[in-house]
Amino acid sequence: MTGPNGVRETKELHMTLFTKTQLEQLIANCQAQIVRMDAGDPDIDFKPVVKLFTPDAQCTWLLTELGLDDIAFGLCDLGLGSPEIGFVCMREIRELRGPLGLPVERDLHFDANKTLSAYAEEARAHGRIVT
Repeated sequence: MTGPNGVRETKELHMTLFTKTQLEQLIANCQAQIVRMDAGDPDIDFKPVVKLFTPDAQCTWLLTELGLDDIAFGLCDLGLGSPEIGFVCMREIRELRGPLGLPVERDLHFDANKTLSAYAEEARAHGRIVT
């Protein structure tokens, strides 16, 4: 897109849901997991790198990996009482708005203290992600 002064502008395609460090870690985790899978080794149970949430709804995501195809992996809770581990399209998360029109945000204070499977076990017991 060209701006008013003829300068090429690069419109950011997504909100800043990850810091540069988090983005690099998510991608590195994904690459490490692929190597393990290709070798037939057990999956790595990473600690979540980032927590995303809807400020005006009950949705929460604890993400551990991000593929170059913009598909993330982690614990997903859509506020329906049944959190599950799986894949999520980041484009859909970036486009998601809650009932008040607010976008998904990153929890700036989240610091994982256990692995994704431990969060998932606790989430299943409570019917929601507990951090």
